[in-house]
Amino acid sequence: MTASQRRIKVLLGKPGLDGHDQGAKVVARAMMDAGFEVIYTGLRQTPEQIARIALEEDVDVISLSSMAGSHLPFCRKLKVLLEADGLTDKVWMIGGNLPAQDHEALRELGFKGIFPSGSKLDAIVDYIRKEVK
Repeated sequence: MTASQRRIKVLLGKPGLDGHDQGAKVVARAMMDAGFEVIYTGLRQTPEQIARIALEEDVDVISLSSMAGSHLPFCRKLKVLLEADGLTDKVWMIGGNLPAQDHEALRELGFKGIFPSGSKLDAIVDYIRKEVK
């Protein structure tokens, strides 16, 4: 069964000590309104917790919402865990407070979908639909 024949399943994780989740909840609602199944982790997740949930739930998309500025070290740790769990075929994306100078490093880590604060909800949904095979 392809993604077009079933609901796309998205993990939306809140990494580290980031206590800001209003934007993540807005994005999660937009994803649900688009027909995606969304698993929201809640606040203050470790890379290990996010990788475990992604594996256990067999998600199509692993997305992070980061407002605290620790996205690069977090993504470096998460990349290793996702690779070890064989999740490199999933769509990896991140949104939030992401300075432009960090975008290339995030892409190199495998987070191809980058949505800085203020990104349009339609752009996020469209990206997921386009990328999930």
